[in-house]
Amino acid sequence: MSRLLARESRQQVGSRRIDRRSDGRFDMNLRVNVDEAILASRANEAAINEASGVNREKAPSYSRQPSMAFGTQSDTSDRGVNDMEQQDWTDKKVNEKPPIDKTLSLSIKPKVSDKPSAFATKVYTAGHLIFFSFFGVLARLGLQALTFYPGAPAVFTVLWANFTGTIIMGYLMEDTQLFREEWGTPTYANAVEYARRSNDEDSTADIAAAKKAHGATKKTIPLYVGLATGFCGSFTSFSSFIRDCFLALSNDLPTPLDHPSDFSANGTALVATTTTVDRNAGFSILAISAVIIITLALCVRALYIGIAAAELTHPYSPSLSFHFTHNFINPFIVFLGLVTWIIVVVLAIFPPHPEWRGIGLFALVFAPLGCLTRFYVSLYLNPWFAKFPFGTFAVNILGTAILGVAFTVQHSANSSVIGCQVSQGIMDGFCGALTTISTWIVELTTLKKGPAYIYGSMSIGVALAMLIAIMGSVRWTVGFSDIKCVH
Repeated sequence: MSRLLARESRQQVGSRRIDRRSDGRFDMNLRVNVDEAILASRANEAAINEASGVNREKAPSYSRQPSMAFGTQSDTSDRGVNDMEQQDWTDKKVNEKPPIDKTLSLSIKPKVSDKPSAFATKVYTAGHLIFFSFFGVLARLGLQALTFYPGAPAVFTVLWANFTGTIIMGYLMEDTQLFREEWGTPTYANAVEYARRSNDEDSTADIAAAKKAHGATKKTIPLYVGLATGFCGSFTSFSSFIRDCFLALSNDLPTPLDHPSDFSANGTALVATTTTVDRNAGFSILAISAVIIITLALCVRALYIGIAAAELTHPYSPSLSFHFTHNFINPFIVFLGLVTWIIVVVLAIFPPHPEWRGIGLFALVFAPLGCLTRFYVSLYLNPWFAKFPFGTFAVNILGTAILGVAFTVQHSANSSVIGCQVSQGIMDGFCGALTTISTWIVELTTLKKGPAYIYGSMSIGVALAMLIAIMGSVRWTVGFSDIKCVH
């Protein structure tokens, strides 16, 4: 009887598994400590043996003396029963799961009161988008200025901003360490640790499902949204890329001063940038093809460089504490973003130097508006079509059209200095933050081949057609006038 009870207890223990939810994530709180259960069953068995006066070590069960007539048959039957039970117990020991340390999931489980409300999460997300959009726009403008130098091999300088921003996006997308604790429970890290300790044949599929769930969870964390959507999205600019495509097509792409004739005898620049001479229309096709091919090739490769960097630095990457992020970083960034926006508006009204308006102040004033618009439009429109991210497509086309209008107004003969500066701020700030290359490249690489070709071709084709209609109607009629502000 004691052996049957112990056997039944072991069968119940061995049949317990980790609960896996329908979305592929693990509920680590339902894990059963197999060691504790087995020890409890053995203690129960020992108590039963002691109560029944059975000593298994001294008097094994089913031991009989064989008789003359039936000794061989009885001994064979008893040994068969014992061998079957021993083999069954051996098989269970081989297939038994290794002990699971429940502290893996319970040690940093947040309290219910620690998790922010839905309203607080929305406020934190908006604050992060505002704050990091400033850094994205400033990084893009600064990198464009650094890469526009005499003899530059690539004169469309937004290329390097798009390249660098996509590298950072790839790193953030692949990294599993920075936001390891997610909303307080490191489900992906626990799944990896459990798979490492177990020999389950489903461990590979479990890790893949947990990693996919971790990626979806990251997109709800305000700090991640601020870095990926706010910074990388504002650092890269789809509208500026299409603008350079049009300028290459119309032979108006500005180039650095790289000839002695561009300077006076004392070394003073005669003009801001050089302009190209008239050329055959066939060269315009080569020029626009170069801008498109180089940008796409570099940015797609940049995404994989970022992914490789995340994999390479995985053992050394730090992890952000959930409690520190929630209790300190989130409120501080919301406060800092609003204060920075107010300061930028005041500086744009009362600038220390009037030239600062066109160089960057107006761009910073309009940047949060473009970033917030892009985020919420994509949030609501992208789920409409799984094979065509309509939200990203809409903001890229809208931002490109607005840039075309602002560029045309800036290069009109009736433009004033302040109008020129506002137009430059709209192009660099609002349109630059409203449109994005980094997210667009991620979508192109995650879609299947057919939908990716359709999505990419329509994005470039429709946006370029918009600029040809808006900017081309002025360029090929009255022509562009020189701008009246410094940018």
